[in-house]
Amino acid sequence: MKDLAFATIQELSQALEEKKISVSELIAYFSKRFIEHDTTLGSALEIFDAGHPGDDSGSNAKSKLTGIPGLIKDNICQKGRVTSCASKMLENYRASYDATVIERLKAVGAPLLGRANMDEFAMGSSTETSAFKKTLNPWDLTRVPGGSSGGSAAAVAAGLVPWSLGSDTGGSVRQPASFCNLVGSKPTYGLVSRYGLVAYASSLDQIGAFTRTVYDNAVVLSEIAGHDKRDGTSLPVHKKDYTATLDGKIPEGLKIGMVTNALQAEGIDADVLKLLDDVVKVYEKLGATIKQIALPAMDYAAAVYFMVSRAEAASNLARFDGIRYGYRDMQATTLSDLYVRDRSHGFGAEVKRRILIGNYALSSGHADAYYQSAKKVQAVMRQEFLHAFKDVDILFMPTTPSGAFTFGAFDNDRLKMDLQDYFNASANLTGLPALSVPGGFTSNGLPVGFQLMGPDVSEELLFKVAYAYEQQTPWHTMVPEKFNV
Repeated sequence: MKDLAFATIQELSQALEEKKISVSELIAYFSKRFIEHDTTLGSALEIFDAGHPGDDSGSNAKSKLTGIPGLIKDNICQKGRVTSCASKMLENYRASYDATVIERLKAVGAPLLGRANMDEFAMGSSTETSAFKKTLNPWDLTRVPGGSSGGSAAAVAAGLVPWSLGSDTGGSVRQPASFCNLVGSKPTYGLVSRYGLVAYASSLDQIGAFTRTVYDNAVVLSEIAGHDKRDGTSLPVHKKDYTATLDGKIPEGLKIGMVTNALQAEGIDADVLKLLDDVVKVYEKLGATIKQIALPAMDYAAAVYFMVSRAEAASNLARFDGIRYGYRDMQATTLSDLYVRDRSHGFGAEVKRRILIGNYALSSGHADAYYQSAKKVQAVMRQEFLHAFKDVDILFMPTTPSGAFTFGAFDNDRLKMDLQDYFNASANLTGLPALSVPGGFTSNGLPVGFQLMGPDVSEELLFKVAYAYEQQTPWHTMVPEKFNV
């Protein structure tokens, strides 16, 4: 079979069905792609030995994902494997169990090739905070792939795997998807189990997928979604096939709400605005009604996300003290000294910065002014979004204000880095599903995505609407030439 590197899950599944290629040949092929290209790209922290049990599953279960290799972000536990969260703190920690999503993938015989690089403990928007390496953007090696799931995105964009898993706390799947010309999903909070996902901000985290097409993304979600009794936040929903209604048509009478304050945001590139206008024209041609809608509370999304995520991070990361597991400084002489040394040397600068801010926000005398105030605005935001869906079926907005930025672009302006979350954080804060879809390229050749958001558990609608657009445009067929060899 030709052009395996950039074949879709749909194409590879058909090739396996027709016995044009075997699972072992697919694994060998993509493993070789990592050997050939990832020294430059830096998308993976580890590629497993293809002979390891579970990597070439003998499962008899038949799924569209059976036999199709993927890469897993390094904050999702795989039994017997290192789960480092790209941190020195957990550099040698081996998970004692599989995350629920990993169990489900193994059950249908989806080979898991390795661990994807990421921002340390998922704290970042560029994959520059990893303790081990930087990941480059396949479309322009001088630029970031986005974050925190940058390794997962870069690997799919470069044709090293056809799909990958990331986690999205404030846009960490959708933003890299936009930067790398991929489809990236942030499911409804609770639709995908968080059991086995190392927590950053527990009320915001969701596991999502990277793929080259909308159909493929629906395939992955079909396998990993559904109720899990081990996750107290898991929704009581049954497994379903999200590809079933993908026919290239939008629902009759579809109303799309164009979020005007998002399109008027400070710093958004003219190229991005033009591409978004082009997307709207495609939807109008398909028969959608476009309504302008303002969501004022969204303007506070980045600030609210800043406060809620850091407070929850400080609480979640308190467990990493080097006593039971994790990095341990053997020079410590007292218990207090041990805590200081372990956490000072085990965590990177960005993680320490967020822990300090979070602890301050939760401290006596400040919790009401910062954390509790942020939670109140968060509640208002959810109600505002839910009210919007009484007038429109889905919301439309940018995923990012520009194409991928260069390495170190925000080293001297942390606020601008934090504002990368502006378009994305509202989906996490409200718990609503969102999907980033390739929407074209800027004048200097960088990919840009647009974002669709829907009511709770409206993934089927989002995929249908996104798929209809995809069938009218060529963006999903375009690949970075540097890796098209």
